[in-house]
Amino acid sequence: MVSQAQNSPEMLVEMLLHLGRLAHGDGKAAESSTLLSTAQWTALRYLGNANRFSRTPSAFAEFHGTTRGTASQTIRGLIRQGFLTQSRAAGDGRGRQLDLTKKAKAMRLCDPFEAVVRAAADLPLAVRRQIGQSLAQMLICVAREKGTRTFGTCTSCAHLECNDCDPGAQNTYACGFTQNILFDEDLEQLCINFKQADSPASGSVPTA
Repeated sequence: MVSQAQNSPEMLVEMLLHLGRLAHGDGKAAESSTLLSTAQWTALRYLGNANRFSRTPSAFAEFHGTTRGTASQTIRGLIRQGFLTQSRAAGDGRGRQLDLTKKAKAMRLCDPFEAVVRAAADLPLAVRRQIGQSLAQMLICVAREKGTRTFGTCTSCAHLECNDCDPGAQNTYACGFTQNILFDEDLEQLCINFKQADSPASGSVPTA
């Protein structure tokens, strides 16, 4: 039986923060002598989960809640270590797009964060859905109060458009904000241009 104390807002937040501390650990990847800082692990996770429009230094800075200078320092270190490459950003010739290297993708398999992922995977699907909806609501409220962006995915974004004029087309979705065609891999990745939809759109992507 869960005590009333564990249901208090303060205790719920404390448990979330403690999960984060356990996930970060000492930053040392298992079976590897490479030591990454908490910020570097956060960068690898973010860039591994972000869509091609959001894998930029400025987007990472906003996601991590830090300055662009600090974010750039973290990114430069990962580039020097061979974990990231950079190229021209999608749709912006002046910006830089960051991508994980094979070395980084292999390193993520040793991510200390995976212990929390495995614990979440053990939860029933209905519970994960409920927690996901609750956390998304909390993120929106906190971001609104602090005046920061809310990151999310296309499946619940107001900018998602369905290209139903050609049902046989390989790509049937587009972003109303960037005016770009969306590929299947884009739909479930984090986006800096996310805007919470008021209600599911008629052409929204079905979720599991």
